[in-house]
Amino acid sequence: MRIALHWFRRDLRLTDNTALNAAIASGDAVLPLYVVSTWKNQHRWTGPARQDFLCGCLQSLDSDLRARGGSLVVRQGPADQAIEKLLIESKAQSLHFNRDPDPFGREMEARVAAVAKRLGVAVHAHQDHALHERTEVMTGSGTPFRVFTPYSRAWLKLPKRAPGPRPGQIRVPAGISSDALPTLAHWGWEPRQPGLEPGEAAARKRMDKFLAGPVFHYGQWRDIPGVHGTSRLSQDLRHGLLSIRELYQECEKRTLHADPEQRRGVGTYINELIWREFYFQVLWHWPEVLQQEFQEKFRALKWHRSEAAFDRWCRGQTGFPIVDAGMRELAATGFMHNRVRMITAMFLVKDLHLSWKEGEQWFMRQLLDGEIASNNGGWQWSAGTGTDAAPYFRIQNPWSQTAKFDPEGTYIQKWVPELAGVHPSKFSQPPAPGLSVARGYPAPIVEHSKERDVTLEMYRA
Repeated sequence: MRIALHWFRRDLRLTDNTALNAAIASGDAVLPLYVVSTWKNQHRWTGPARQDFLCGCLQSLDSDLRARGGSLVVRQGPADQAIEKLLIESKAQSLHFNRDPDPFGREMEARVAAVAKRLGVAVHAHQDHALHERTEVMTGSGTPFRVFTPYSRAWLKLPKRAPGPRPGQIRVPAGISSDALPTLAHWGWEPRQPGLEPGEAAARKRMDKFLAGPVFHYGQWRDIPGVHGTSRLSQDLRHGLLSIRELYQECEKRTLHADPEQRRGVGTYINELIWREFYFQVLWHWPEVLQQEFQEKFRALKWHRSEAAFDRWCRGQTGFPIVDAGMRELAATGFMHNRVRMITAMFLVKDLHLSWKEGEQWFMRQLLDGEIASNNGGWQWSAGTGTDAAPYFRIQNPWSQTAKFDPEGTYIQKWVPELAGVHPSKFSQPPAPGLSVARGYPAPIVEHSKERDVTLEMYRA
C-alpha cells in the first residue's frame, strides 16, 4: 500500500487544501500529521491567545478528519526529527506540505526536505497560502516591486487559480500512534476564557456573513472601529482555515450583480488581500526587514528606551483614550481594529519614540491573526521606514483621529469603561497640561504637539 504523508502547518482545513488534495491523489492512504512545538512559557512571535485558538483549530480539524474516516496524527518536537521518525515508522513514499511564507518556516522546510531525500522519500512543496507568491509578480525588468500600487496592478492582471475540491473519504493507515491534541498547558500557560470560535466551519460562517452584505460597504466602514465593518477573517487566513482562492473567487462573484458603489466596496477589500501578498513578497525578497528598517537611510535612527512608557502603552494606560481602547481590545480579544492598529503603532513610535521592533513583537505575542509579514509591514509603514511608508513627517494626532473615526466615543467607551459617562467631545481634544480626560483615568503620558517636534528632529538627523 502506498502512503503519502501530509504535513499540516498553516493550512488547518480540508476544503481546497492544495497539498492535502495532492497527497490524496498520489496514493492509497494519507497520513495527516501536525507537529507540535516544544518551547515553553514564552515565544518571540506568539502568545496564549493565538496558541489557544490553534488548539481549537486542531481539535476541529481532527473532528473533520474523523468524519471522513481518518484522524489527525500529532507528534511533538522539532519538525524535521518528528517527520523523520514518522517516515521510517510508516514507510511513507511521499511527503506533501504547503509552503510557508516566512523565513522561519522556510528554514524548517529545507531541513525536512533534506531528511526526506536521505530516506528516499519524494518531497512535494505546494503553493497554497497566497494566490501569487515569491517571484510570480515582478517588474518588467524582472526585479521585485518596492511600491504597492504598481505591484497591485501587475497582481490583478495575472490569472488566478480556481479553488480545488473538498475531499470525501480519507483513508489513513492503521497502527500509527499519535500524541494527544495540545492544550495551553503544553506550552506552560493557564487556560483562557473562550474567544473567537476556532475551526474551518466557524471560519466559513464568518466568511459567508461578511460576503452577504458588509463587503459591499467595506470602503465606507472599514475605518470606523465602533461598527462591524471589517471582515474579521484575518486569523482564518493566518491559520489556513479558509482558502485564499475561494475567498477571492467569492468576492469576484459578488461583483457580478452589484451596483458601482458595491463593486467599489468589494474592490477595496480585494485590495487589502493584495496588500497581504505584497508583504509576503517583501519578506521573501528582503527577509532582513525583520531585523532592520527597509529603508536604509533610517537604520541609524536613535530610538528612546523607556520600560515605564512601553508598559503603560501595553496596558492601555497612556491617557490617550483611542490608544488605550485599542490596547485593551487587543489584550481582551487578541484582535485590534486596523485603523486603531495604525493609531497605536504610530503613537508608540512617534509620540513615545520607542522602536517599532518593540511594538511589532508585542503585537505578535497578542494577536490571533499574527502574520509575520503583514505585521512587520504595518509597523514599518507606521514608523515611516518601510515600503510605501507614511512619510516620516506624517504623524497621526490621536485626538484628531478620534474626532474623525470615533466621534461618538462608541469604541472608546466599550473598551475603557472608566470613560463610560464622559461626553465624547472630551476624547477629541487634549485636556489642560497635567489634567486627565476624566477622574480615575490617567493624564496623558506625553503632550502630542511637543513630541511631534521631537520626532521630526529625530528623523531629520
